This record gives sequence, C-alpha cells and structure tokens, in this order.
Amino acid sequence: MQQTRSQLPSSDRIGILIASVLLTFALSHFVQSPGLTLSLSLPGFYYAFPITIGSFMTLFAAALTAAGMDWIIRDHPALAEKRSHLEHLLLPTLTAFVIGTPLSLLADSPAWNWGFLLAAVLLAAVCIAEYISLDPSAPVSGFARAGLKAVAYALFLTLVISLRFAGARMILVTPYIFVVAGLISLRILHLDGEDHWDFPWAIGIGLVCAQVGAGLHYWTLSPVQFGLAITGLIYGLTLFSASLAEDVPIRRAVVGPVIVIGAAWVAAIFL
Repeated sequence: MQQTRSQLPSSDRIGILIASVLLTFALSHFVQSPGLTLSLSLPGFYYAFPITIGSFMTLFAAALTAAGMDWIIRDHPALAEKRSHLEHLLLPTLTAFVIGTPLSLLADSPAWNWGFLLAAVLLAAVCIAEYISLDPSAPVSGFARAGLKAVAYALFLTLVISLRFAGARMILVTPYIFVVAGLISLRILHLDGEDHWDFPWAIGIGLVCAQVGAGLHYWTLSPVQFGLAITGLIYGLTLFSASLAEDVPIRRAVVGPVIVIGAAWVAAIFL
C-alpha cells in the first residue's frame, strides 16, 4: 500500500497548485481593466497587438504552473539528486498556457463555467500523469505516458481551433503554431525515446506545421477544419520521427503517417 501511495503526488500540493492557477484565471475573468495596444507601423504595413489582463494572467498562470510542478516533482521518492526533471514541467506549463485562450473566448458565455471546470480537471490530470511518468518502473507509467501524448495532441488542436475562432491574423497564428507544435512534438518524442531530446525533428515539425498553417490561413475553412488539418500533420510527423528512431525502414515508417494525415484531411473536408 505504501508503494502505491508513493506513485501519486501529494494531494495537498496538487490542490494548492490547481487552486492558485484557477484563481489566476478567475481574476482575469471577473476583473475588468483597460487594455494596452502595441503597434508596429512600417511603409505599407501596420500591425496592432492588444495586450489585456487576460493575456497577462495566462502567462502568469503558465509560469505559476511551472514553478508549482517543480515543487511537486521534487517530492517524488524516485527522483535522483542530480537527475534533470525539466521535461516534466513542459506539458503542464503548456496546458495552463493553452487553456487560457478558450477561456478568454468564453468570457461572455455561460459555457465559461464548464470550461473553467474542465480546465481544472485537465490540469490536475496532466500534473498527476507527469508525476507518475517520472518513474518508468511504476506499473501505471505506460498508461500515464499514453495519456500525456493524447492530451498533448488535444491541447494543440484546442489552441489551433481557438486561434482560428478568434480570427487572429496570420502574423500571430504562424509563430504560435511553430512554437507550440515544436514544444509538443519535443515532449512527445522525448516520451517515446530513451531520455533523448530530438531538437532537429521538433524544430522541423514546428516549421512544417507553421508553413502549412500559413498556407491554409486564407482558405475558407471552419475552425474545426483548420484544427484537424494541422493536428493531423503534427501527429503524422511525430509518428514518422518515432518510427525512424526505432530503425523502422523508411518505406514502412511512412505508411502510418500518410494514413493519419490523409484521414485527418479527409475528415476536415467533409466536416
């Protein structure tokens, strides 16, 4: 029984972290303040980027999640003193950052309460799964890793749909897709590999997703169609990279990604 309890994080620490992050999102929802607009004006080009209390609080929630997750993981009994655990901070931080976007879009909708509740459940699940995955010998470690991959793709899909729904300009959408796709693929490939950071593949996947996103930006696609097309791409590319890392012949390695990307794009067309 003691071994089972040691595989789970402290409920007190998890509770404090989730409550602090949710309080940050609640403050951004109920506290109204004038925004600040940063503008860049060049010959033939003008860009305005609004900064609101919601965007500031989203960044603060992400930073708070990273610090809180570090505090939780340091209590893990299997954590060696000199072992780096930074990879376990990445996905919880991205989770807090990504869920801030749909919550801001739902600010004037009754659905905000359900989105707020879902954000709490999702963030708690990600933090617990990351804590469990720190010990590969744990009986549920494989299940936790599989869950983290699923959540990572779901977060990317949510972000891309939210950006499309908000009508963000291409100059904002493209770097968002590049950074988030690169970080998510980096974490997924690290989960599949043996404690190895595959930065070249992560950067390449981010670039491809950003370029395709820029190309599809002006197409008459719904937010769900746009999200499926880009998410299918990142799923297929990470699957292809993981297959090559396992020394699968390239002809076999390319079959799965082509099927996944094709299925995602066909689904996007008929939705």
